[in-house]
Amino acid sequence: MHVPTVVESVWRTQASSMRGALARRLGDLDRAEEALQEALAEALRRWPDEGIPDQPAGWLVTTAWHKALDVLRREKTGQSKLTQLAQEPDLKTGDDLLALIFGCCHPSLPEPARIALTLRAVCGLTTEEIAAAFLVPVPTMAQRLVRANKQIRALSTPFGIPDPEHMADRLGSVLTVLYLVYNEGYLANSEANAQRRDLAVQTRALARQLEFLMPKEPEVTGLAVLLDLCEARAGARFDDSGRMVLLSDQDRALWDHRAIRAAVDRLDRVLMRRRPGPYQTHAAIAALHATAPSYADTDWAQIRVLYRALHEQTGSPLALLSASVATWHARSAEVALAEVDRLTGELDGYRLFHATRAELLRELGRMADSREALQRALDLAANPAERELLRDRLSDSLREAGIG
Repeated sequence: MHVPTVVESVWRTQASSMRGALARRLGDLDRAEEALQEALAEALRRWPDEGIPDQPAGWLVTTAWHKALDVLRREKTGQSKLTQLAQEPDLKTGDDLLALIFGCCHPSLPEPARIALTLRAVCGLTTEEIAAAFLVPVPTMAQRLVRANKQIRALSTPFGIPDPEHMADRLGSVLTVLYLVYNEGYLANSEANAQRRDLAVQTRALARQLEFLMPKEPEVTGLAVLLDLCEARAGARFDDSGRMVLLSDQDRALWDHRAIRAAVDRLDRVLMRRRPGPYQTHAAIAALHATAPSYADTDWAQIRVLYRALHEQTGSPLALLSASVATWHARSAEVALAEVDRLTGELDGYRLFHATRAELLRELGRMADSREALQRALDLAANPAERELLRDRLSDSLREAGIG
């Protein structure tokens, strides 16, 4: 295998773990990132002649570690830091990555900054991709990330897993981050990849690890169950050619029904504690989808109730958008469209808002308006599988109208 291919593969699959291992010991996310970039350049120079090491990620972390130490030796302010850095990092456990997430979610940072910084550190998302996830301008997000990095650097021991009894002040942000990171793996906000399975699997494992650390927190279990249910259906989301398959068209025989039953049992137990929260609600919605015998036989009325409860818990307009889809199936497209149109001011820049409107307008026979909404959704979409799906829908609509 060619060296650049190996380097790219290792970076794609293990960048967050390598970054976490270094940041936890250096206490500086920027310094860890800079050292890793230097190590990557070193690998591209040396591996063609010396050969690819047996453990490429371990080689990169060790090389980055020594480069970071060299920089500290040259800095006056780094001399005192060197005495604290006797332990060389390794990649044997997932603790470093969880520590990185808890560090980025330090209570001294505003919550939006915590989440944005973790998406950068754990997912390696660009500023543009993070801004898109937050629906804010790119310069706003860039400033937020710069400020967050400075605040993290000023902390004495920023990266570590707190004792479970001291996790509460970061838990909300950590759960939000895990959810957003999983979503990036499930359906990437990137023009390069439709999904990032390695990221989704890794995040699910972190959620289960957190559930083990905090078994008395219902929302932690709620998130872990939600991700388990999503993973149980992941095998049917794309066909053999990489095209996205909508839930209504998925082959449910491809779902992992054993995993679904196990996840639903865990959810039932945690709901009995009567400490509701948004991740438990979201998991309950996923459970209804996962246990329905077919798309048509889904309990849409109950899903509508749960999405409205989710909106009350979070205030997110996205919950109301999803509730409108349930309204369509439980009541009518006309009622659902009225609900969607009330969200125009909040979601006009969101691709799925326009995709949902397009489907409802099509159902109501307003084909020209549907095509306009599809085009708007296509203009806003970055994910290649989403774009292909939207282009196909638009092409079909144009053919039906005798256009093009």
